[in-house]
Amino acid sequence: MSELARSIASRLRQFIGDRRHAERCRVNLPVEVSLVPESWHVQTSRPQSINGHTLDVSTTGLSVIVPQIRIGDHYLAGENRKLLLRLESPVGTLQIQGNAVRYERLEEEDSERGYLIGVTISAMSDEDRARYDEYVSSLLMK
Repeated sequence: MSELARSIASRLRQFIGDRRHAERCRVNLPVEVSLVPESWHVQTSRPQSINGHTLDVSTTGLSVIVPQIRIGDHYLAGENRKLLLRLESPVGTLQIQGNAVRYERLEEEDSERGYLIGVTISAMSDEDRARYDEYVSSLLMK
């Protein structure tokens, strides 16, 4: 999908409404994003990563802002792209595996530069899931 089409779709969501079902909470938390290696046994060192921060979180996903859309030769938001997120939260560091479901380039008139990536959560340890859900619930109560 072209950048223009993504921009148009983003603007339509602003006017028509958002279809997401889980309530989102705006929060700025540091996050490290890396790609899930296609073959774990081949990976000999820690995967390359990029630092960014969250725009919002929900029980089913989160939006992250990163300065670039690629790590090396690989797009962060390619089709069926699996991401590893290391989220620094008030309840501790959380390891999240997710799928990039959309992205958009932030325009010059936006308050930030870079790319917004929408991520659905696909896997998390039981302990991290419990802490994450507790944290999101506390945000929803505010």
